[in-house]
Amino acid sequence: MTFLPPQSSESRSTRLKLAIGGLVLGTTLGASAATLAQSEDYPSKPVEFIVPWSPGGGSDTLMRLISNHAEEYLGQPMPVINMPGVSGTTGLKALSKREPDGYTVGQIHEGLLVAHHTGLTPLNWDDFEPVAAVTQSPQYLTVNADSPYTTYEEFVDYAKEHPGEIRFGVTLGGVPHIHAAMMEEAEGLEFRYVGFEGTGSRIRALVGGHIDAAIGDVSSSGEFVKNGDLRFLAVGSAERQEETPDVPTFSELGHPELKLNIVRGLIAPKGTPEDKIAVLADAIQALSEDEDFIQEVKNAGAQVHFEGPEAFADYLETTDETIERLSGKLAK
Repeated sequence: MTFLPPQSSESRSTRLKLAIGGLVLGTTLGASAATLAQSEDYPSKPVEFIVPWSPGGGSDTLMRLISNHAEEYLGQPMPVINMPGVSGTTGLKALSKREPDGYTVGQIHEGLLVAHHTGLTPLNWDDFEPVAAVTQSPQYLTVNADSPYTTYEEFVDYAKEHPGEIRFGVTLGGVPHIHAAMMEEAEGLEFRYVGFEGTGSRIRALVGGHIDAAIGDVSSSGEFVKNGDLRFLAVGSAERQEETPDVPTFSELGHPELKLNIVRGLIAPKGTPEDKIAVLADAIQALSEDEDFIQEVKNAGAQVHFEGPEAFADYLETTDETIERLSGKLAK
């Protein structure tokens, strides 16, 4: 018969500690695995997409193209929810109050920055998590086809001879407002501003003759130009656009500083986890390489312009500094 030596209390204590340590380690590893599995399952339900503008405008048209293709690359639908109001800030205020769980995103462009620096909202771009820039849209000086000016030079001459008479449709405190103010400064003009919520409503007003000029784009105004209802006088891109080869750039007309462009992208509530931001950004990057999507965006008068979270944040920060400098011109 073999006898085992009696175990000391110290030995029993050591074995007990090792057993407990192994149990804790196993539990921790199990929790980590569960967290990883949960992250890999994201998204497991639709991701709501708040577009803070009215249906029919440039932002709505382009964001619906993203929505139409999102499920193929994200694995879940991304239904658009229009929340217009107060120059695009109503929907973004709602977005800022959503849970940062990755299941709500919103659309942003330079308009939020303008609204912030003109006092319309305390929110700014850095109150959210940038996800990705997706499109850019050259902006046009647009007038009614029945207007007495057929060229940019004639428009400027008329505006100088009739200060304060041209009814210029803008989104008050928005990007079109600051674009128009840039034109005023460049040419020494004075417009009478009329406010609208979104591009669609002001372009319809321009077609109806209720205003004399507006900032438009191909997606909202191109068909009206083709039909002979409206006329493009100048475009704010660096080069003439393929869709409108006869429309000169502001640079050609002697004003290279008039760079009128809108970059649209996605943001998420502050605090949304980085891994979920990365999943969203990767899906948008894959979408940006889809030839069908590229063509649809082009047909809508814009261009695909992808930037990831960091690059998009850099763009917003730089643009914010410019808008802060110019925003004082809107206080009138």
